Amino acid sequence: MKKFAYLLIVMLAAASGLFLNSCQKTQLQEATSNDPNILQYLQNDSLSRFSKLVTLIDKAGYTTAFNTYGTYTFFAPTNEAIDKYMREKNIASLESFTKEQLQDILKFHLLGEKVYTYNFNDGKLSSITDYGQYLITSVTNVDGVSSYIVNRQGKVLQQNIELGNGIIHVIDNVLQPTELTLAKLLEQDPEYSIFTEALKATGLFNKLNTQAVANGDTLWYTVIAEKNQTYLDSGINNFEALKARYSKSGNPASPTDGLYLYTAYHILPDIKFLADIVTATSHETLAPLEVLTNKFINNKVLINDDSYTTINGLVHEPGVELDIATSDRSAINGVLHHAMGGIAIKERKPFAVYWDLCSTQPELTRLSAIYGKKTYLFDFGDGNTFKDLKWERSCLKYRVASGGYLKDYWQMGMGRSSSNTENTGTCSGNSWIEFTTPLLVKGKYKVWFCYYTQNSTVSAVQASFNGTPLTSALIEFHKKISSVQPKDEANLAALGWKWWAGTKPSGSTVGRMLGIVDVTSTGRHKIKFELLSGQNADCNFDMVHFIPIDWPSQTSPRFDPDGTIVY
Repeated sequence: MKKFAYLLIVMLAAASGLFLNSCQKTQLQEATSNDPNILQYLQNDSLSRFSKLVTLIDKAGYTTAFNTYGTYTFFAPTNEAIDKYMREKNIASLESFTKEQLQDILKFHLLGEKVYTYNFNDGKLSSITDYGQYLITSVTNVDGVSSYIVNRQGKVLQQNIELGNGIIHVIDNVLQPTELTLAKLLEQDPEYSIFTEALKATGLFNKLNTQAVANGDTLWYTVIAEKNQTYLDSGINNFEALKARYSKSGNPASPTDGLYLYTAYHILPDIKFLADIVTATSHETLAPLEVLTNKFINNKVLINDDSYTTINGLVHEPGVELDIATSDRSAINGVLHHAMGGIAIKERKPFAVYWDLCSTQPELTRLSAIYGKKTYLFDFGDGNTFKDLKWERSCLKYRVASGGYLKDYWQMGMGRSSSNTENTGTCSGNSWIEFTTPLLVKGKYKVWFCYYTQNSTVSAVQASFNGTPLTSALIEFHKKISSVQPKDEANLAALGWKWWAGTKPSGSTVGRMLGIVDVTSTGRHKIKFELLSGQNADCNFDMVHFIPIDWPSQTSPRFDPDGTIVY
């Protein structure tokens, strides 16, 4: 089980349509297999564990679907699990289910990509279920035996059964989706009554009470809410007291009113389980230009726990802990977390953002058969393959190799075609590539570009931030840091160079200080890399570091290929 890592990157969740709801699915070119398909395995199980599940599939009309070629993940409940579910629901027999009920049950147990247990995180799985909700996973340890738990409902009894059209994980309970919106989830819990009244007074309750869809995609939300006891501990005995403290205009529904901004500050415009929260340094909220920061320290998730340097030394502003045990509560339009202290809008100081260019692209990370596993060419797709990553033409190579942070990076031929890496093919030469940054708090930063040197072909590339060229240095993808004198870290940094990857510095992993940017507004911005001269088939784009100019260190931490962060 992967641990939460204090990585200063942003990972965004993305839903994929699967075969049972007729949505288009990313097609991967995988070898066919002579192994039995999912339905065949269930029918022929030597222990006869799935006879009722096979009946359920047949009555749902999905016999053909479960024999369809693909790369699916199916959580298969045993006969005992189905019996237990029917007793809980007071259902006499399988014949008592409607066809639609059976279809919904199956959809909630099915993912459109292979997700092995070694890819499970402490949080939501990378692919969404065909039902349209995410599953979450965790690990429990009882009497020295560790087990995977899915959705806090089912234990994995047998894992990673490889089949012709996917994999099966056997589970001991039928998984059940939530039926409540975030608004109703809060409203039905009396411990959140003060916060719920604030939602209603500001009109934000209605926003959280709908499963809105824009351009065919669900609009997800994340709510970080305080229970009544937190308000009582701070002298706020009821909603009227909360309103008196924050609402100054007399109209809480006004987007400029203090109570509206306070309440909106507790809502993130995306679905972020705890595992998603801890993989980013900051998160946008519905309060304009206001962010929540995050740290994961000593197995605690801390919100707005900030440290920064002043002329008088280091200042630490203690944060608010999220209760891991009672957070990650799923709703049909998002997820709810429990804050164990009061969260209010605060003045922000710029902080370092260590941005991994691969793991921040959801169109890549949701492809579990590719991400972190193999080199792959992404088609240009009229420039729309990625939302936050654009390039000139042809295709773009995702390269999995030992040299980069998390063992991957983007590889592009600048001025000439790319290399035929691992016989995956080549992409035509490009003259530019552009990324949308994570959220940056307004302030001044040094911008470090981190790359991996692969050959000796000379080229010169210039970066620009929001259209303004960064003029401190050009990127020479052929140049190794080992050729720069002097060798000590402090003097290298003064010259605009640093080791950035690995506990033991490698001459092939280079960090180049490109310039200083003045981020005038908190938000996401554009950084573009353009070829000025020369050509290079293997330009490797790995990380970008935005480090405040007055930050204690421009050279620490370092990032190991295995994901370890070394300070």
